[in-house]
Amino acid sequence: MATIGIFFGTDTGKTRKIAKLIQQKLGEAAAAPVNINRTDLATFLSYPVLLLGTPTLGDGQLPGLEAGCESESWGEFMAQLAGTSLSGKTVALFGLGDQVGYPDNFVSGMRPLYDTLKNCGAQVVGLWPNDGYAFNASSALEADKFVGLVIDQDNQYDLTDERVDAWLESLKPSIL
Repeated sequence: MATIGIFFGTDTGKTRKIAKLIQQKLGEAAAAPVNINRTDLATFLSYPVLLLGTPTLGDGQLPGLEAGCESESWGEFMAQLAGTSLSGKTVALFGLGDQVGYPDNFVSGMRPLYDTLKNCGAQVVGLWPNDGYAFNASSALEADKFVGLVIDQDNQYDLTDERVDAWLESLKPSIL
């Protein structure tokens, strides 16, 4: 059985594509990626390692009904995590954003996910440097690093593969 669970929220399908790319690069250590609206808490918690992806919508929101999505997503699943112990879980985040179209809230959707996971006792790994991005503000920054891998498929799609490889390489001691 795979020890790494990959879960994602999406509105356009771009985050799903990145989740699939990550799983492909990890091979059999990772289970097939699952949309967060197609799982339950018990399945989510069955993995010792979680790689969680989200886009940022509007002014920094997670995908979900409140953000105007057609189906439930992270916005709704987060309520299930409240009060759940994630102690002993290793978690890494990846987020998609558009630094040109949304420079004032670039990948800010990762912040509520990060805060919830930390508050539940998860060990969050995989911080990512903010070098190479041009944006005004992001609540996803923790000091001078993003709380997870940042992908801009709209403006820097040519860097995606390289960034995913570097991030996974940095994660290997913690997740494999």
